[in-house]
Amino acid sequence: MNDCFLIDECLSVGLVAVAKARGFDAVHVTHIGKSGWQDWNLVPFAVNNDYVVVTNNRRDFLKEYARLDIHNGLVVILPRGKRDEQINLFSKVLDMLEARKDDLVNCLVEVLADGSVHLRKWNSEGHEIGHITDPKWS
Repeated sequence: MNDCFLIDECLSVGLVAVAKARGFDAVHVTHIGKSGWQDWNLVPFAVNNDYVVVTNNRRDFLKEYARLDIHNGLVVILPRGKRDEQINLFSKVLDMLEARKDDLVNCLVEVLADGSVHLRKWNSEGHEIGHITDPKWS
């Protein structure tokens, strides 16, 4: 598993340290000069550079990723919590990835406030468009 996380600017830079401490590679958009980039610009950058995007900007990124044939994965942290809550929820995602021992190609991972982690296929061929506005986790 060679996932490299691109942490969106809406999330704490502390997530980079959490990922690295667990053996994952990660960068924050502010550290690579992409601060202020619109989502529709950040997505092609992430895809072209093999990043798994981590964000809490759910609606916009789900729409963008539903158009892609292939991508390295998308992680959405819900809700928009403070730094410590973000770190706790991101740690749940990392736990799932370590247990899964597989990459996130064409996958969407959503972690909810209760710490539950939900994985589904999400690309141009495999997504449930209604999930964007009326999320249903199984």
